[in-house]
Amino acid sequence: MLNKEIKIILEKSKQWGWVLEPDAKRILSLCGFQTPKYAVAKKPAEAVAAARKIGYPVVVKIVSPEIVHKSDVKGVIVGIKDDERLVTALEKFRKLPGFAGMLIDEMTAGVELIIGAKNDVQFGPMILLGFGGVGVEIYKDVSLRMAPLNKDHVESMMKELKAYPLLTGYRGSKPVNIAAVQNTLIRFSKLMMDIRVYFESVDLNPVMCDEKSCTIVDARIILKD
Repeated sequence: MLNKEIKIILEKSKQWGWVLEPDAKRILSLCGFQTPKYAVAKKPAEAVAAARKIGYPVVVKIVSPEIVHKSDVKGVIVGIKDDERLVTALEKFRKLPGFAGMLIDEMTAGVELIIGAKNDVQFGPMILLGFGGVGVEIYKDVSLRMAPLNKDHVESMMKELKAYPLLTGYRGSKPVNIAAVQNTLIRFSKLMMDIRVYFESVDLNPVMCDEKSCTIVDARIILKD
């Protein structure tokens, strides 16, 4: 799974201590994970062309090696519906420290999950599953297992979550594709084992799951010193 391009991205990213989101999504795509359609632009014409190709509305995010937590600097804008607002967002981002581009993402919907990993000194990669978005820090509804995971591990992790009924269809909502959640977690645990010499922690938050698939909307990979 760890091909030459992934190694190049990880080695390049050591200078910052973390992997920029477009590069993190590239790693995930190479490993078979589903991500939204996305593009990176530095100039207005590039941004407009990319957004029109992806299709409005879009999400835009700052790309900067100096900004790990994009929301802290208002570096994420959701629901951009036209060229004018897109260019305005780009001009705003260009004033932020270390501007390296604007990530333009396809909008997605579904149940928000968080999938993460912490590289424990003693036990190696520990895998986390929980309900994602901003609520993860409030509700702390998470489950942990040691990598690598198999189907039984993943099934028990899901059923440990207090909000598990949201996955199976709650009060008339459509159930998510449980097999897609399972496959995403198993594939993720395999990737964490493959890159364990590189990473300190990984957060995929949110992972949007619906009745068809699971899409990784945001990804942060923090590297070892």
